[in-house]
Amino acid sequence: MRLTIIGSTGRTGRHVLAEAGHRGHQITAFTRHADQVPELRALPCVSRALHGDGRDPQAMRDAIAGADTVIAIVGAARRKGPHHTAEVAAVITETMTELGIPRLVITSAYPIVATSPRLAIALLNRILADAYADMKAMEQIVTASDIGWRIARLNRLTDAPARGGTRITSGLLDKPTALTRADAAAALLDISQNPALARAAVNIAGPR
Repeated sequence: MRLTIIGSTGRTGRHVLAEAGHRGHQITAFTRHADQVPELRALPCVSRALHGDGRDPQAMRDAIAGADTVIAIVGAARRKGPHHTAEVAAVITETMTELGIPRLVITSAYPIVATSPRLAIALLNRILADAYADMKAMEQIVTASDIGWRIARLNRLTDAPARGGTRITSGLLDKPTALTRADAAAALLDISQNPALARAAVNIAGPR
């Protein structure tokens, strides 16, 4: 698979990059951190390493041209404004439509749809109001597009080693347990190749 990973040097993106390399995919790694490009180019699994702003249409066009699949791990902005993720999503979907690229997997946050535990969700929605507004706007942009999107709502990411037993469901999680970034990376790649999940939003957590 010819794969572009947007956000390839983030804490989750690095795991996606490693897992995609392990699976033998042809990878273009895109990052907004120019200083990390030499490190990416030194990786045997990376065919191309590019840097730029995800809100720049030309930078995005260069990054995803020729790809079969795009995986985007774009964190919501904090102090710089509430709509960074939504703006990047708009550029991604418009560029993929223009270039005829069929598959997008983009990460979101499970708490934006969760209803329990009620107190914890209420606190998160208050503390992370701008970030979650950004995620919700991103989801609206993606679902309105004509591409074969998949939204992956991740729950309580940790840096622990992979555990396995990852749960992926279109419904609410009955027990929203923590998910390791390594397991999240494997789930994102699995989702990208599952035709049954085209144009679906799924919620992802670790084992019960």
